[in-house]
Amino acid sequence: MDNIAARTKELCRIYDIKPARSKGQNFLINDGIYRAIIKAADINAKETIIEVGPGLGFLTAELSKAARRVVAVELDDKLAGILKLAIDSQNVENVEIINQDILRFNPADYLKEKENYRIVANLPYNITSVFLRTFLSSARPPLSLVLMLQKEVAERIVTKEPDMSLLSLSVHYYGTPSIVRIVPSSDFWPAPAVDSAILRFDYERPRPTAKSLAADKLFFRIARIGFSAKRKMLKNNLLGGLKIDAAGLEKAFGEAGIEAKARAEDLSMEKWHKLVAALGEFVL
Repeated sequence: MDNIAARTKELCRIYDIKPARSKGQNFLINDGIYRAIIKAADINAKETIIEVGPGLGFLTAELSKAARRVVAVELDDKLAGILKLAIDSQNVENVEIINQDILRFNPADYLKEKENYRIVANLPYNITSVFLRTFLSSARPPLSLVLMLQKEVAERIVTKEPDMSLLSLSVHYYGTPSIVRIVPSSDFWPAPAVDSAILRFDYERPRPTAKSLAADKLFFRIARIGFSAKRKMLKNNLLGGLKIDAAGLEKAFGEAGIEAKARAEDLSMEKWHKLVAALGEFVL
């Protein structure tokens, strides 16, 4: 990937590509960061990778060398067309380009019944929460994700109590997120207004079942209500949102070992699990 910045600009000139902020199109031009993403993904030659936002295909080419198969999902019609031409011209047989919105993408349509997969993605800020919720809560979750995110968003995701958010709770519920490295804005063209970060997430729960998916739904119903008003105490949010009586809520707090004045962001993942278990008898 020599002189990747010049190659990026030349391809954009040839194909009249004008990077769109609305689609998060800031092309990575540091080949060292591409190598860091590949290393963080920890791919073996038998695995399938779903790549989100392949852009001009520099990372796609490297992923295809490491994985058995790459399914690259690109929203932009022009970029998807360019990628297909490039793949065909180079006789790369293990890459499939899908011109689709990733939020409408169903992995089951492209995977065999028991085929595992990992995700490598460059996500625009405005879909991060929905993207994570969609894939982590699905019946076919990935083994892991390596994501290029805005630095502030990555920091929010890895944050624990007493500064937990609904986003960080939602991710920690399924496994362990960690920031691999910070990526300065100067490593992109055009340079965005903020720095980015490579985030690695490992899915650590057992394979989902109908029963576990129902339990997940209950957990997040309670969590969303708990975080519904940040400045309020957790018990007040739950009293209003769950329509539970004060005595029942006090009992649940006692069983979970939660202080009466606690706020949602104060609770550890362990305390959240205890609270939801204790509320189970009161919540339909």
